[in-house]
Amino acid sequence: MDSKQRCSWVTDDPIYIEYHDKEWGRPVYDDRKLFEMLCLEGAQAGLSWITILRRRENYQEAFNSFQVEKISQYDASDVERLVKNEGIIRNRRKIESVIKNAKAVLQIREHYGTFSAYIWKFVDGKPIINQWKDDEEVPNQSEQSIAMSKDLKKRGFSFVGPVICYAFMQATGMVNDHTSDCFLHNHQK
Repeated sequence: MDSKQRCSWVTDDPIYIEYHDKEWGRPVYDDRKLFEMLCLEGAQAGLSWITILRRRENYQEAFNSFQVEKISQYDASDVERLVKNEGIIRNRRKIESVIKNAKAVLQIREHYGTFSAYIWKFVDGKPIINQWKDDEEVPNQSEQSIAMSKDLKKRGFSFVGPVICYAFMQATGMVNDHTSDCFLHNHQK
């Protein structure tokens, strides 16, 4: 491991280092990428994030690179195919939620134009830059993630509780929760 100071949750696992250094906390506006991260955060529920990161390429392959148009057309045979896929978490409810959420994204696009325009409204279109000294200060949900969760559920999404939404906001740079001692704390893409 190099000598850079990182957030304390980062282990010496190269996958974690790469994810932290290149993705986590950097603003994402691409609909496909936002949908992917929301799905992966939902898949992570009850598991460790590294478990999902290690299967990420399998998820991308299994779910057509998270193209909502294709996933929204999945049927019962696709669910059965995915339940048998050893490369992903084979939880039927989590798999079905990806399909359900893809259909809900299409509805959002009809009203907002893009999923990005909709999702970023929860932080008024710009990242919230927090000033945490250490990981113990970092909350697992916020006023914004509670509002996002409530609205997503109202629109038919599942596996989008306030904690999952907050992790999603951290992952996609809607919230910058790099601690003040992390070399990326003041970094903006």
